[in-house]
Amino acid sequence: MITLKEKIGYGFGDMASSMFWKIFSYYLPIFYSNIFGLSLGDTAVLLLVTRIWDAVSDPMMGVIADRTHTRWGKYRPYLLWIALPFSICGVLLFTTPSVGATGKLVWAYVTYILMMTVYTAINVPYGAMLGVITEQSDMKTVFSSYRMFFAYIGSFIAIFAWEPLCGWFTSLGSSVTSAWQYSMVVIALLCLVFFFACFGMTRERVKSLSTASVWKDFRSLVSNVPWWLLIGAALCCNLFNTLRGATAAYFFKDYIGNDVSLNLGGFSFLFYAGLFLGIGEVCNMIGVALTVPLSRRLGKKSTYISTMGMLVVLSILFFYVPYSGTGFLLMLLLQVVISIGTGIVSPLLWSMYADVSDYAELKDGTASTGLIFSSSSMAQKFGGAFGGAMVMWILSMFGYNTSEGVVQTPDALNGINLLMSWIPAAVALLAVVVVYFYPLTKSKMEDIDRRLQTMRSETSIL
Repeated sequence: MITLKEKIGYGFGDMASSMFWKIFSYYLPIFYSNIFGLSLGDTAVLLLVTRIWDAVSDPMMGVIADRTHTRWGKYRPYLLWIALPFSICGVLLFTTPSVGATGKLVWAYVTYILMMTVYTAINVPYGAMLGVITEQSDMKTVFSSYRMFFAYIGSFIAIFAWEPLCGWFTSLGSSVTSAWQYSMVVIALLCLVFFFACFGMTRERVKSLSTASVWKDFRSLVSNVPWWLLIGAALCCNLFNTLRGATAAYFFKDYIGNDVSLNLGGFSFLFYAGLFLGIGEVCNMIGVALTVPLSRRLGKKSTYISTMGMLVVLSILFFYVPYSGTGFLLMLLLQVVISIGTGIVSPLLWSMYADVSDYAELKDGTASTGLIFSSSSMAQKFGGAFGGAMVMWILSMFGYNTSEGVVQTPDALNGINLLMSWIPAAVALLAVVVVYFYPLTKSKMEDIDRRLQTMRSETSIL
């Protein structure tokens, strides 16, 4: 019997991860370039080169998790084992050492690689848990929706509080670099609690045993056409989110300014990046709530395609919003609708990975759930890395100046606006094209579920 407590507990896991991930995606680029002291070029290369290690560590972690056997299960124990290293590495990532330029660059590479390694070590097993909590494809979408709903709660808390936290520590007399470090300590402690709660409130039900060789698992993976298409879709989705999210801090700092107020319903409030992104996270939760009814009615594939198509149109519209009080309200409205759309597709991706895992088990007889979900972590980090690197390169190409207090050129401002509109629109369009060829439709998955249940029951009898 699956309880509400377990669904909430599973959600706590990504609540913790997303608090870190959104800070990394949205604020790490500007931290490196404007606070830590790296150049735009060095920051772009750093964000991209470290993905080479991820290309190895993610599938490696998937293979290890698939072959882990404890009294707590295969994947769940990693929540307990890696939670503390995860929190510590996050604090180190936002620590600025008192060393020269070369020392800082080395520190940045070492701490970023460490952070992404422990992120892999906890998130690949956590994601794979979706494949062993339940056998039913629709119930996996429910769990995935709880996961993303709580992920966006965590993201909202982290993003909405980040700038006020940094400002509060600065007001207490801390330097800007120390304020960023102390703010991450607060976030890290919250993450630690949520990971432990996820471990204590969930359990694994499906007893999948990986008896195939590692080589057979990899052969099954590379011949899995739905997996390749889903990797492309996940890359596009994460790239879309990272491009807009990582640009937002620059957009508000240089395009809008730090002293713009909005008047809405008689209330006046400051229009800043944390508010813009935080409202987006709340609206992501609305999208998550729509995922299950939409996917049950239309199927996962059709829901994904129609939603990403909507994001293409809305992103293009963002470019033409006027720079005025009314225009700022329109920007906020577009952010609301775009975020509802990204909230719909995010849980779909995780649920579709579980479907791909079931497809592989039926087709090749390999219970490589961890290996398949490792690709989701890899796609997430590659999308984030390429997104962050693209922001740096495009800003540099348009002549963005990182000096404090400088007025940006019209070309630089145009580049920032393109990064919030036309460029993510092109990425969303590519996602539509990729998923069009995805073969695991609703009827196909219903047939796979029936055949797998029969196969597993026969195996358990033997």
